[in-house]
Amino acid sequence: MTDETYTNPVLNADWSDPDVIRVGDDFYLTASSFGRVPGLPLLHSRDLVNWALVGHALERLEPAAEFTTPRHDCGVWAPALRYHDERFWIFWGDPDQGIFQVNAPEIRGPWTQPHLLKEGKGLIDPCPLWDDDHDEAYLVHAWAKSRAGIKNRLTGHRMHPDGTTLLDDGKVIVDADRIPGWFTLEGPKLHLHDGWFWILAPAGGVETGWQGAFRSRGFFGPYEEKVVLEQGDTDVNGPHQGAWVSTPSGEDWFLHFQQRGAYGRLIHLQPMRWDGGGTSRSSVAESGGGWPVIGDAGAPVAVHRKPDLPPQPTAAPATDDDFPGGRYGRQWQWTANPQDGWATHHSGDGLRLTCARTTDTDDLRRLPNLLTQRLPAEPVAVEVELRLHSQEVGARAGLAVLGDAYSWIGLQRGADGTVMFVHRFAEPVADRERDASEPCPAPSGRVHLRIEIGTNARCRFFYDVGDGPRPSGQVFAATPWRWAGALLGLFALAPVGTGHAGAAGFARFRISSLH
Repeated sequence: MTDETYTNPVLNADWSDPDVIRVGDDFYLTASSFGRVPGLPLLHSRDLVNWALVGHALERLEPAAEFTTPRHDCGVWAPALRYHDERFWIFWGDPDQGIFQVNAPEIRGPWTQPHLLKEGKGLIDPCPLWDDDHDEAYLVHAWAKSRAGIKNRLTGHRMHPDGTTLLDDGKVIVDADRIPGWFTLEGPKLHLHDGWFWILAPAGGVETGWQGAFRSRGFFGPYEEKVVLEQGDTDVNGPHQGAWVSTPSGEDWFLHFQQRGAYGRLIHLQPMRWDGGGTSRSSVAESGGGWPVIGDAGAPVAVHRKPDLPPQPTAAPATDDDFPGGRYGRQWQWTANPQDGWATHHSGDGLRLTCARTTDTDDLRRLPNLLTQRLPAEPVAVEVELRLHSQEVGARAGLAVLGDAYSWIGLQRGADGTVMFVHRFAEPVADRERDASEPCPAPSGRVHLRIEIGTNARCRFFYDVGDGPRPSGQVFAATPWRWAGALLGLFALAPVGTGHAGAAGFARFRISSLH
């Protein structure tokens, strides 16, 4: 990368299923947040390369009672971000509830409470479109077979322009079962361009799919299709599902994800242009117009010149945190709707987590009060200082790498009152954790924790209780959830009992490159 070029991915962590818009000179991005809270992250950029996390649109998941415990692969799927009538709008599908929307006058809010636009199982990946020239509004969505029993098709609705009501029962406007070789069509993004309705939608599955484009003179079809981005001879598998956005000077760009195992879905930026025509496998009476050409003749680029936009300082979503006043940064999310008192504010620096009482002391995957952030998709060292302020036998706190399998290091109060350094793990099929190394005393009740995460998310664990750093346990290969990447997490807990169980203090959380 030089001052004139960028290198993909431009967001090197799990910002799954991105959608991007431009408002004036500013670009905004949102992404899937699944069962983590707050949800619907909001990122800002001036050049499509350097991004900062500026907030979230969803303070709590709804219905709130459904998310008092972790539902790691549920919740917010594939949101669509739009700007209309001087408001920001986000539509998303919850595969178990239906299609929701929120809106706000500014990207930082205040955002409305979630409005359930269409109730039902398996309704995912919605995207609205306002046709102001004809005072019409539309909505398209996909289907999750795991809930609805159907997939590989897109359903279209007329929508009231205020975004609160659908005006019909819906019609299948693209049935990919009728297109030879196409499967798992989902993630549609709807646009009007050059007199055509365009649906940019991925197919072929998360890890190996392609990006399709569909066009029609009328919203309800018929549509013709074309593959506009696929892996080709590159090492970017499944380059698809994302957003088309234009710069003020008229350049077109496309942001999409690449599934990278434990790291989740990383975000790439591709140049985009329009060709002078093109053909497709469908026969449509009305033809003409151009097709989008994404990347290098339909294959992803690794390095490319930057968009024609004013130069910006290097930036990326924050990871480090000193927790000033006990407050955690925007990069952190709980694994369920939070309760008052999980984290307490105070006058100094450092995070103070309450040792919340739970019956799930032996499985962090069931713990709602686990504070997480995304796992960087590059070799890094993760470090934090921990002190256990609890006299409760069995109280514990630590730093975890969390997915379908997990491993953590930290401190635990033993039956004899001694504070011990512990290292535990659980396999995907296990219903409880077990020791990854022999516990050892931490006489001061303090420890410096370090996890070195190398190639392919292979983790090595280290600790220092005051006599120098020592390795702990075997190498642990981080694993993703079904749809989301692995997480880094901080937690404090205690067994079921009566009264306050104390707290744990975390200080100087750092992520540094191992390059």
